[in-house]
Amino acid sequence: MNGRIIGISGPTVSVDLQGLRLYERVLVGEAGLMGEVVRLEQGRAVVQVYESTRGLAVGEPVEATGSQLTVRLGPGLLDTMFDGLQRPLAAMRQEQGPFIHPGGAAASSAAAQPPLRFVPAHKVGETVAPGELLGHVEEGELRHPVRAPEQGGAIERIAEGEVPAGEPVAVLAGGIEVSAFHDWPVRLPRPYARKLSRFEPLVTGQRCIDFLFPLARGGSAIFPGGFGTGKTLLEQSIAKFADVDIVVYVGCGERGNEMAEMLDDFSELTDPWSKRPLMSRTIVVVNTSNMPVAAREASIYTAVTMAEYYRDLGCHVLLLADSLSRWAEALREISSALEEMPGEEGYPTYLDSRMAEFFARAGVVETADGKVGSLTVLLSISPPGGDFTEPVTQACLRNTGAFFMLDTDLAHRRHFPAINWFQSFSLYEQDVSCHLEEQVAAGWGELRRETRALLQREQGLREVAEIVGTEGLQDADRLLMQVTEDVRRRFLAQNAYTEDAFSTPQQTHELIHSMIEGYRGASAQLAKGEHLEAVLRKVRPAKKQAAAAGGN
Repeated sequence: MNGRIIGISGPTVSVDLQGLRLYERVLVGEAGLMGEVVRLEQGRAVVQVYESTRGLAVGEPVEATGSQLTVRLGPGLLDTMFDGLQRPLAAMRQEQGPFIHPGGAAASSAAAQPPLRFVPAHKVGETVAPGELLGHVEEGELRHPVRAPEQGGAIERIAEGEVPAGEPVAVLAGGIEVSAFHDWPVRLPRPYARKLSRFEPLVTGQRCIDFLFPLARGGSAIFPGGFGTGKTLLEQSIAKFADVDIVVYVGCGERGNEMAEMLDDFSELTDPWSKRPLMSRTIVVVNTSNMPVAAREASIYTAVTMAEYYRDLGCHVLLLADSLSRWAEALREISSALEEMPGEEGYPTYLDSRMAEFFARAGVVETADGKVGSLTVLLSISPPGGDFTEPVTQACLRNTGAFFMLDTDLAHRRHFPAINWFQSFSLYEQDVSCHLEEQVAAGWGELRRETRALLQREQGLREVAEIVGTEGLQDADRLLMQVTEDVRRRFLAQNAYTEDAFSTPQQTHELIHSMIEGYRGASAQLAKGEHLEAVLRKVRPAKKQAAAAGGN
């Protein structure tokens, strides 16, 4: 079906094309700009264009595709950088040069791939049922299943060994070609057999998170913070060191130089768990601040759909987005262009429901093949002026399982990660602590409770010390403040550019255990009547041991 443009307002275009469906993908203008139907009215449709509409004119043709906005799933997604519409940027750069031209069909992710290695499960002449496994494509340690389409039928031809990425791996009766790739609508969650209630720990390598506010595989977490609190650095550190199989990183509306720096780092680093190149487990989706703002809204769904695909292969997947505020701002801009009734601070009234739908795609699932995979969602938020009462942060708080508040004061003191240990929380800590007590150390939970109690007592003592001075405190309180300061500086703070950037659970336990044991011994000596200065001199050698355990 073909129609014409009858109105243009920025990225919002009105067309006279009949027979469209909501969220159908269309090609707009002579350049074939990619767009999506967002509103249907009598006699016209409203299309949101995900590329720059500069130079677009009324009267240019519009073509319906008959399908929703989809992504292509299959082998070869890893170690690749896409834009928000899943177009491989490296392949587009080779075709178009350093500046990407708008329009044209999305470049196939299979086009620039090396040949695939296909292992068949059937032979020529055998009949397969709809959805039956035809074979699998090997990609490193991963096996990508290839299934028969809905028609099924007898196998006329089936490949074995190397197959060009763009060629079918099998042909069924009637000339039905079967490819190793398939398309999936980005707004439709991928199916699974059932969701599981598992709370296995997801190790991030950040002691403050793993020890005080643990994150579970299949869980969700947000870390809001004002400008300069280290959101991007923390998210990239977690992407480097998290104990997962696949990392999907979304640069949503952030500065291009940050993404360039991240790609440089990832290309040189090694995964501490598998000892393979870090990019070999990473997919990057880029929609930086100089790219079309409308495509930011699609970039999040593009990323989560690819993450769900690897979850369905039985992988543990981590999705990181920097930042969700830019995605919400794109929603606000689209809503404003559609002249919808605004909600709080101009955001659309359906912001909460969109957030809930997105967070619901995280979790631990049993796949249709009987495998167990997980999708963990970790999102940064950039509240204007550091105001955590703004709508995006509040909408996330109603749906997330962990909240890591980034504190401006800690960031100004160069404390990284600047996670406020009084305002942050994790709903997974009780279940995850049980696993850590079994896997790492029996006293993990008790040690965590004691550490948090000491930090809370220190907060109250600090207010008293500001009035009467440290010398006015009792010796036991002065000892507590000395030890908690050591905990803050040597345990909760980590240098992101040294070996201390990553800490295993065993290293984390050894470090905090030595500190707390030193405090217990010093308190006992103080109770026996020893002088505070003498006790502190005995504690200081323990600090050096703690520093060695933490890699400082």
